Amino acid sequence: MVLSRVHGRQGELVLRRVDGHFEIISNGVFLMDTRNGESERVLVGAAVDAVKADGVRLLIGGLGVGFSLAEAVSNPRVGEVTVVECEPSVIAWHGSHLSDFSAGAVGDREVTVVCADLLAWLRQAPDDLFFDVMCLDIDNGPDWTVTPANAALYGESGLELLVSRLAPGGAVAFWSAAASEVFAERLASRFASVRTVEVSVPRGPADVVYVACAS
Repeated sequence: MVLSRVHGRQGELVLRRVDGHFEIISNGVFLMDTRNGESERVLVGAAVDAVKADGVRLLIGGLGVGFSLAEAVSNPRVGEVTVVECEPSVIAWHGSHLSDFSAGAVGDREVTVVCADLLAWLRQAPDDLFFDVMCLDIDNGPDWTVTPANAALYGESGLELLVSRLAPGGAVAFWSAAASEVFAERLASRFASVRTVEVSVPRGPADVVYVACAS
């Protein structure tokens, strides 16, 4: 059942319910659903575990169905959370259909939700804005981007921008629907250490989380 169909900033966006679960479809391509969420939780947990700071300042790139945000606000080491989501409708859905999956956290005082393109927002942010942890899940991964523009996040210039916004000792985690050897090598050439975490899913290849530490 289609619950909402909108023309978003990156094309058609559909929220539908199938067998009691919610799915988000972008330009006819399946993007995510509420069936599991384990790898999205690992995205946040593994990245926070990789840093020593407490009161972690955490950035989530891509709100999605909300699993990453729910994990972030439940982690006692996380202090502040900023979510950057480019689609206004996705944010609005967390006031209704998807609220339970983000733990109702979109309205929390400790959570700032920004409707913007992630890379554009980072470029324009104040010079003194840094994050201890960045958890990035804006599409299906470096080799399967939802839109061509998203590929910039995984390239040299995108990684350079992310590093420029990391606090000392910080970590960046990337979600991917499949492993990417080329991207893993690119991370290894830019960061002090890179950890690859595979998360089994009921069907198909494992989801992959890359955790890259600046030092």
